[in-house]
Amino acid sequence: MNRFIQLQDKYKKVILLVCTLVVILGTVIGYQQGIFTDQTKMEAFLLSCGIFAPLLFVLIQAVQVVIPILPGAIGCVYGVIFWGAVKGFLLNYIGICIGSIWAFLIARHFGQEFVLQITGSKFFEKYSKYLVKENRFEKIFAILIFLPVAPDDFLCYLAGISKIPLKRFTLIILLGKPLAILLYSMGLNQLFQSMLALIA
Repeated sequence: MNRFIQLQDKYKKVILLVCTLVVILGTVIGYQQGIFTDQTKMEAFLLSCGIFAPLLFVLIQAVQVVIPILPGAIGCVYGVIFWGAVKGFLLNYIGICIGSIWAFLIARHFGQEFVLQITGSKFFEKYSKYLVKENRFEKIFAILIFLPVAPDDFLCYLAGISKIPLKRFTLIILLGKPLAILLYSMGLNQLFQSMLALIA
């Protein structure tokens, strides 16, 4: 039984590592082609994907959490503009939740030094002091996830080296993300539409 558990853990680590390498490779290629940095190129890429466009957009949103390239707000607004309010919100929500859980698992596997490299020393020093008290960090994390201005991506990495269980982390993400995504999606979309109206 113990041997089976060890093998299972080993396979999970291998799968996580392979997925992480695939994400890094895909991000490098996407970045070089401008998919992650140019809205026009992203739109052209998604249009060329046909029925697979929603799935790829979810993947792009997940990747932007794991490897922050653009502010998450930009992807949220684009999802609403491209697919409309309801479908855009759902695709944003699914992608960002997947990416958040992915970042958590990567941090839990690779540890504190890796997280320090990803988040930077300034962010790490600011928030890592709360890791000492498990319950305090969990409460702070849960509150910040609800806020649209919080550095969610880095917080997910930091949560990965905390003592928060995966199930509890997932629950916080699933319950906390909708409000922030909704505010980003609708608020910035309204701003975008207002700017277009002024230009017109």
